[in-house]
Amino acid sequence: MKKIFIAITLFLGLTMVSKAQVVPTEPMNPNAPEMKFETEVLDFGNVKFDGNGVREFKVKNIGHSPLTITNVQGQCGCTSTTIDNKPGWPVEPILPGKTASIRVKYDTKRVGPFEKNVTISSNSKEPSKVVKIKGVVEAAPAVGTTDAK
Repeated sequence: MKKIFIAITLFLGLTMVSKAQVVPTEPMNPNAPEMKFETEVLDFGNVKFDGNGVREFKVKNIGHSPLTITNVQGQCGCTSTTIDNKPGWPVEPILPGKTASIRVKYDTKRVGPFEKNVTISSNSKEPSKVVKIKGVVEAAPAVGTTDAK
């Protein structure tokens, strides 16, 4: 009898736990905007020390309603999405079929290779999209060196 009670208790417990795992999902809006990038990895290549670290992602709205980008966030303090104290992304909605630019800036005073994520939040079918920047910042030229021959 004790074994039957334990078996029933385990069965009911597992049933309750499995039911608690079900998360209701909202149906996908077929008319939702959708982002399509020219490239999801921007390769800066070799960049001179303290050189221009600004690059652009091109994004097209391939959905059926206006795309609104709500935030763009760099992985760390070395990657900025604010250029000249303004957001590096369009504040106006991107209409269906139209293309816009998302600007990011890497701190080129950090020597060496880099690969950083940039997270884009929007009202798209995929509300959070991660794209990457990568490259190599060359060493600063040595100060006071001369070519003695």
